[in-house]
Amino acid sequence: MIPLPRLAFGGRWRTEAMRSYRQPMLLWFTRGQGRIIVSGVTRGYGPHHAFFMPPGTMHGFEMSGQVFGTAVYFPRSADLSLPQEPVHFKFRETQAQGELTQHIDALSRELEHDAPAKDRALMYQGGLLSVWLERELIKTRDVDMETDASRRLAAAYSALVEAHYRSGKTINDYAAELGVTPTHLSRACNTSCGRPASAILADRIHYEARRLLVESKRPVKDIASELGFTSAAYFTRAFQKYTGLTPSAFREHG
Repeated sequence: MIPLPRLAFGGRWRTEAMRSYRQPMLLWFTRGQGRIIVSGVTRGYGPHHAFFMPPGTMHGFEMSGQVFGTAVYFPRSADLSLPQEPVHFKFRETQAQGELTQHIDALSRELEHDAPAKDRALMYQGGLLSVWLERELIKTRDVDMETDASRRLAAAYSALVEAHYRSGKTINDYAAELGVTPTHLSRACNTSCGRPASAILADRIHYEARRLLVESKRPVKDIASELGFTSAAYFTRAFQKYTGLTPSAFREHG
């Protein structure tokens, strides 16, 4: 569990750029408002909104100084019967708001104290939270995540990007795989989240580039190769155009 402001340490790109995690996660917003893109669809969020995201869900959200809440990460190995699709919860009733806060507080207490059987207690608390989410999903699910053709196409594109952003594939490649023209794909993405298809792809690639530069000591040429660039020089030019810094300078300042 991580407080949302801490996620933004190191720069706004930590939350705003397109990325995903290997484990299921829940974002619980308790204060502030902004926009979040989940699987190529832009949503507004405010206090007492929550987003559940299965592993590999590409997303990014605005993180101002007024936004507070918690990110809860579930173990990949846990059999918790969590939702298989992204879900946007809007908890308008104070009872539901309080219940979710209680579940998160219980997890936080277990994490903070080195009590006997801590791992088992965390697993049980996580199970209770998953049951609570399942019940709320039945009652209050916001099913408007992918309602029209543009959103469905943007979501399908986002899933492909998440799976293949390291491959060096171009927008033309993705459009062909989806059976549409690049122009149609970009139009759908603009309609769904306010960004063309090329921006979503670039954002995902450069998030990973920045993460690897900051969190590892791998040579720039190795990072370039992993992300599908044909040369370190091409990667450097693209990265500098996108961030305003060379990879080496970004690593030094990060």
